[in-house]
Amino acid sequence: MENKGLQKNLGMTAALSTVVGMVIGGGVFFKPQAVYSATGGAPGLGILAWVVAGIITITAGLTAAEVSAAIPKTGGMMIYIEEIYGKKLGYLTGWMQTVLFFPATIAALAVIFAEQATSLIGNSSLLLPIAIGSILLLAGLNTLGSKTGGIIQTVSTGCKLIPLALIMIFGFVLGSGENEIMTPLVAEGVNAGSVIGQLLIAVLFAYDGWINVGALAGEMKNPGKDLPKAIVGGLTLVMAVYLTINLAYLWVLPANELAAVSAPAAAVAEAIFGPIGGKMITVGILISVFGCMNGYLLTGPRIAYTLASQKTLPGHQFLVKLNGSQAPANATIAMALLASLYALSGQFNLLSDLAIFSVWIFYVLTFIGVMKLRKDQPNLHRPYKVPLYPIVPLIAILSGSFVVINQLLFAGIQTTMISLGGVIVTLIGLPVYNYMSKKNQESTKLNKAS
Repeated sequence: MENKGLQKNLGMTAALSTVVGMVIGGGVFFKPQAVYSATGGAPGLGILAWVVAGIITITAGLTAAEVSAAIPKTGGMMIYIEEIYGKKLGYLTGWMQTVLFFPATIAALAVIFAEQATSLIGNSSLLLPIAIGSILLLAGLNTLGSKTGGIIQTVSTGCKLIPLALIMIFGFVLGSGENEIMTPLVAEGVNAGSVIGQLLIAVLFAYDGWINVGALAGEMKNPGKDLPKAIVGGLTLVMAVYLTINLAYLWVLPANELAAVSAPAAAVAEAIFGPIGGKMITVGILISVFGCMNGYLLTGPRIAYTLASQKTLPGHQFLVKLNGSQAPANATIAMALLASLYALSGQFNLLSDLAIFSVWIFYVLTFIGVMKLRKDQPNLHRPYKVPLYPIVPLIAILSGSFVVINQLLFAGIQTTMISLGGVIVTLIGLPVYNYMSKKNQESTKLNKAS
């Protein structure tokens, strides 16, 4: 369904703030641990990874926005890929989001939420009950309707900016500034070339959310002019915030100490403000992560609901039902249960890396799709065209391909096995699609015959 009824009332400022709000989430508070672990406790390449991933994200946002503006339909990336490559690949996108990306991301956030909560209350044995309990609580709240989810989102968005601002300001004011920032690039014995892909997959988790930016095109007064400005401006601002807070972390604690704690932001906050102040900042971080989890539980089930409404998901009769609040309650509960299964691993970095690896395969297809659409449909109305074509799309394609291939082949046996598992789970969608399509065709024939 085309967004013909959308009012074109978004200006530059509103669009830019929306970009920033959609991207800044929980990753910036926790991913430095994975980053500095990969570098062996050295700061230099870790800091560079935040800049490089930011540039990749900007090229990705600028490229994908052309498809979003040219195909103004509800459903996001799944619809773009279906329009460009056909129904089967479109379905595979939605399948991957339903069984891998959304539940793994929700589970990763739930695990890190539980780690922080158990650290506050001093009882690590409650990690899994809190992780699963937070998922089920948010799922329950989201069955009350999108308005409830929206309120949680608004409150948490405000709260996530408070710990960010306090750490950035007081980190530089009260930190010693004696720690190394750019040297060494990696610790002795660590090969910089072999860890760069690992660093990027970690940092790109913090930048994720940019794919939603293109959806703004239908509501902008002048998308051709303002959308690239909003994307470049918004994502550059996010990159500046991420770079600044990581410099603030290092201003207070050295990289090898940040590598040793699961919550670097909380450790830095405690070093700055003392135990009580640190706990207060941790509460702010908890609210931010809770809101981030809510965002994924608000949007993810709607992908499952869309597939169920097309009768291509097993159990679609159950998943397609709306409750009295007109919320896809069954799809929400199903995704929450799947996320709870993932959360049993208790591994934040493993889950978030799996989610990002899986989704970036389809991001790259989206970038290639921009060039394919230019060739196949040169006369298609494009309210916005990616600047510096084809350079920007090529940077997005090559960067994304590097991240995916590196994770699959060169990031160590454990990472390769997990990535292969992600590919296999995604590809299971093909026989599921074929089976459900055949079943639907048979059902249609029976109905016509009767």
